[in-house]
Amino acid sequence: MATPSPQQLPDVESLGAEDLLVWAYEEFGDRLCLTCSWQKQSSVLVHMVSELGLPIDFVELDTQLFFRESYETRDRLIERYGFSLVRPHVITVAEQHRQEGPNLWERDPDRCCHIRKVEPLVSALEPYDAWASGIRRDQSPSRVATKKVEWSERYGVWKLHPVADWDEKRVWAYIKVNEIPYNPLHETGYRSIGCIPCTRPTTPEEEERAGRWAGSDKLECGIHAPSPLGEGASKPAASARDASGD
Repeated sequence: MATPSPQQLPDVESLGAEDLLVWAYEEFGDRLCLTCSWQKQSSVLVHMVSELGLPIDFVELDTQLFFRESYETRDRLIERYGFSLVRPHVITVAEQHRQEGPNLWERDPDRCCHIRKVEPLVSALEPYDAWASGIRRDQSPSRVATKKVEWSERYGVWKLHPVADWDEKRVWAYIKVNEIPYNPLHETGYRSIGCIPCTRPTTPEEEERAGRWAGSDKLECGIHAPSPLGEGASKPAASARDASGD
């Protein structure tokens, strides 16, 4: 199905999360995917897509630096909902050490995120026209203007944010009511969860994502940046489907 122009979009901002996902599937079919990082929004969207019976691909952006609890959450969700994962290729941490030097996340976290998240996502999105993620406007100032549907010049796909207008309380209410498996680190002060070296717990007074890259001015990993990729960020040779093993 052809990708719609902005003039053809319905009033997506008025659509609830479920209705937006149904509209997106009707529009894009199997060229729609959902990315998962095994935080609470992943739990919500995995449940929602599964309950709606939408046969779309789930893409795991595994940096190989996740917490044990994140991988265990993934396994519990797979056991409950019975989905398989597309896993884009990412170089090993050992190979990154050889190419870039040790502990790149300490010296140049932007470069580390680019290698371990942005480049794999570029590869993963090659077969798709639309990509759904769990961004919410209330997570941080850098996300307050997030639209429910927007065109990404960076990846050449439509970005969908079904829970953009949800607050954190609504996310937890949905998880509790539907008894959805979730990452237990959320109960120990980790309101936002990324890679082990770059994530710390937060206090209730802090912003939700204040524990990500703490002590630096970095706010985002880069996968949601609006700017086009530079020439040095060409797509990796291996596609997501080649690397997924599915």
